[in-house]
Amino acid sequence: MDDGDFQAALQREKLAALRELAYGLSHEINNPLANIATRAQTLLRDETDPDRRRALATINVQAFRAHEMIADMMLFAKPPEMVPRQVDAVQIADAVIAEMAAEAKEQGTALVRSGLRGPLEFSADAVQLTVALRAVVLNSLQALGAGGRVEIAVSAADNAVTFRVSDNGPGLSDQAKRHMFDPYYSGREAGRGLGLGLSKCWRIVELHGGRIEVESELGNGATISLHLPLER
Repeated sequence: MDDGDFQAALQREKLAALRELAYGLSHEINNPLANIATRAQTLLRDETDPDRRRALATINVQAFRAHEMIADMMLFAKPPEMVPRQVDAVQIADAVIAEMAAEAKEQGTALVRSGLRGPLEFSADAVQLTVALRAVVLNSLQALGAGGRVEIAVSAADNAVTFRVSDNGPGLSDQAKRHMFDPYYSGREAGRGLGLGLSKCWRIVELHGGRIEVESELGNGATISLHLPLER
């Protein structure tokens, strides 16, 4: 078995283990979480003390947050079946920019698009691909924290559509680059990675038959490119 086959087999085993973990958590933890949330909501209805109301509201929110984390694990381990159709890559990029514009503006970050201006049609699941691209843009915004610039470039070459997301943030160490798509890996030195967003991005791109390329050095920003087949 060569290194490529070994890595593929290792990745399959990791996904299988995560799937089993997600199923177990869903069964063993979701029911207690539902009971906690229901009880907090019941007590909240009759509570008049402001401090206790805030405490009960926090319990309720955190219970739902834990439930959403388990749902994210399930989505990563066993994503919904793709529904590919002809979509416009430029339109998807513009939609993500419009969706993230308010968050970028709030932190004073320029969020812009470059590359192709006209339509670029190819076969993909528009909903899942939007989730993937949004995760990469959010990762850049979180890495910057304030100020700076995030750019999405759309291009086509070598029978592939490429979404290239670049930022001038703190960059990534070699270790962070190796693990940034692992579930719940936290690249704290670069302000990146915590959660399942980038893991879901990797999973979605893989299901499309594509690949992800990461270019970054500490202190010199980062570029994450999603390469997807133009024809399938």
